[in-house]
Amino acid sequence: MSPVEATIATTPTKNFVFLLLDQFSMIAFTSAIEPLRLANSFNDKPLYSWTLVSETGGTAVTSSNIEVSVSGSLGELNRNDTIIVCGGVNIKENTTRPVLNWLRREARKGMAVGGLCTASYSLAAAGLLNNKKCTIHWENYDSFEEEFPDVELVKSVFTAEGNRFTSAGGTASVDLMLKLIGDDHGPEITNWCADQMIYNSMRTEHDEPRLSIPTRIGVRHPKLSKVIQMMEQNIEEPISPSNLATDVGMSTRQLERLFRRYLDRSPKRYYMELRLQKARNLLMQTDMSVINVALACGFASPSHFSKCYRTQYETTPYRERGAVPNRPQ
Repeated sequence: MSPVEATIATTPTKNFVFLLLDQFSMIAFTSAIEPLRLANSFNDKPLYSWTLVSETGGTAVTSSNIEVSVSGSLGELNRNDTIIVCGGVNIKENTTRPVLNWLRREARKGMAVGGLCTASYSLAAAGLLNNKKCTIHWENYDSFEEEFPDVELVKSVFTAEGNRFTSAGGTASVDLMLKLIGDDHGPEITNWCADQMIYNSMRTEHDEPRLSIPTRIGVRHPKLSKVIQMMEQNIEEPISPSNLATDVGMSTRQLERLFRRYLDRSPKRYYMELRLQKARNLLMQTDMSVINVALACGFASPSHFSKCYRTQYETTPYRERGAVPNRPQ
């Protein structure tokens, strides 16, 4: 008997309870289930089991409007179970009071609790991530950071700290589950599962969830990438084009030419678009006042913010918010 087989023989089957919130992400969910299924086929003894539940016990519906049958509602669990909350769109609306109460109650048993995609919001709202690291889908990063200052939000594919774990959504669930399987049974099973999924680039908690800046903009120019990185990291207090140019060792005119050549816009215009995109995310995903959104995106004057927003999106910030009845994402 190999060391892996000996470990499996003495290890009890671990059960995962997947809470499927309304409008949950199908890809994040299935990317978590498949590694467990494959791990079970590695050996005669099943390593994992899983149960699907919804808030009411009724059919769960994905963000792509696919119905998924579940076996129960928010009942009492065994303290050895592991909860995984699957989120998607409208996460604030779908993180209801019964869901929060259930998470808090079960977590008091000392259970491991994780969140996929936007479900990090649910865990944070339940108070389960205070003073812990977590990640979330990149579109929800700004709103999460504003709402939960006591949570250490990191830009990573997944996090696993103690009995809390989170993933950034999509296929990041694969990386998270391979990490958990590897912690339980070692790298041999992890590598075998990855091979079965034709998954040849396993990521760690040190990898970022978004594409690199050169890949996103389609240009591989180190100085341009550095300037854009500084812009993205300094939204609330924008840096002047002249200072950006100085920081990368070029003149303001050279920076202007660089942006015109590769992005067909000025540095000032590109920076403004980044700030307005963050503002739009905050308007649609949080309850922050329009004035506070303006300040968080580097606009000292609400009137200037409104004018710039209308130029970019052909509507005002107030109308944008009013046009989206279920704005928190």
